[in-house]
Amino acid sequence: MKNHHLIKDPEYNEITAEKRPLLDGEGKTVKGLYNFWIVLNNEAQFNSYTTEMIKEIILAFRQASCDRSVVAVVFTAMGDKAFCSGGNTKEYAEYYAGNPQEYKQYMRLFNDMVTGILTCDKPVINRVNGLRVGGGQEIGMACDYTIAADTARFGQAGPKHGSAPDGGATDFLHLFVGIGHAIESCTLCEPWSAHAAVHLGLINKIVPVLKDARGEFISNPFIGTEPFDAWGNPSYGAFKTGEARAEAKKVAAECTVDQSLLDAEVNGFAYRLALTMPDCLNKTLESLRKKKLEHWLKNCETNRSWLALNMMTEGKAGFRAFNEGPRHNREVDFLRLRRELAKAAPWDERLFEKIMPKG
Repeated sequence: MKNHHLIKDPEYNEITAEKRPLLDGEGKTVKGLYNFWIVLNNEAQFNSYTTEMIKEIILAFRQASCDRSVVAVVFTAMGDKAFCSGGNTKEYAEYYAGNPQEYKQYMRLFNDMVTGILTCDKPVINRVNGLRVGGGQEIGMACDYTIAADTARFGQAGPKHGSAPDGGATDFLHLFVGIGHAIESCTLCEPWSAHAAVHLGLINKIVPVLKDARGEFISNPFIGTEPFDAWGNPSYGAFKTGEARAEAKKVAAECTVDQSLLDAEVNGFAYRLALTMPDCLNKTLESLRKKKLEHWLKNCETNRSWLALNMMTEGKAGFRAFNEGPRHNREVDFLRLRRELAKAAPWDERLFEKIMPKG
């Protein structure tokens, strides 16, 4: 058989990439068939992707795509706090901020990563083990299916931290949730709970991962279940506030995290995919992915150029604020910024110092 891999034996340092046996409906190994697990491994920084990690993700998807024995790709991350929080803000702030020519090269890699997911020759399941925000939301939406822990959160962060969600969200978030919800999410950057995300159609399924003191799975205690608020607006999946949130914290403190149901759901989903004609399945996915690809390929190059130039102004300010600000305040002073710009203030160091978060 011909070898179509780009690299014979790629080495991975910031992710793990491994074949795991396909499991049947009873959890038994299916001989000779596998799922390819791509696992982000930067748990200390909420599995944010660095430049080197992006390179490894590109290679891993290509490796999975060319492996004849692989049924599906499972794209996930280490731990239980985050699937991915997006780009590594420390690297952004300390290297790319103020360096548009370098960030443009970085965005070439990012674009290739998203395109690689959208053109993978295997179905791609995003196993969401925690928050999926910013660029993490975008690479997650590039996948074909999403199965998530019910403790996960979903959303964008761009306009809050000096960027625009042009890594995919402005291209295809509306295909999942409609234009109204997409505009709200991309501009206000307010997260959705996993319950709200599945209700809106952003993801396919949620699974409980918290076990109480009796060892029984419970639903995420921080999420309300009322269908409407007092004014008749839909409120299913809203985060609890006030006393209700305080009580939820007490419940959560007594729980342990167990992702066995999440794994079982992902494995079961992959087995259901295995019970289809492989070429017919791939052609169907390719046809459906066109809806995302037609937006993505139309915009990703011009978006790349703008995002690079933005690293001289709002990107530089936003990522520095997140990296340098105190833990409780990692955003610029938005109102001060708007007042300064209203006076035609230039984007110089004096402006940056005025708007940086204070301790």
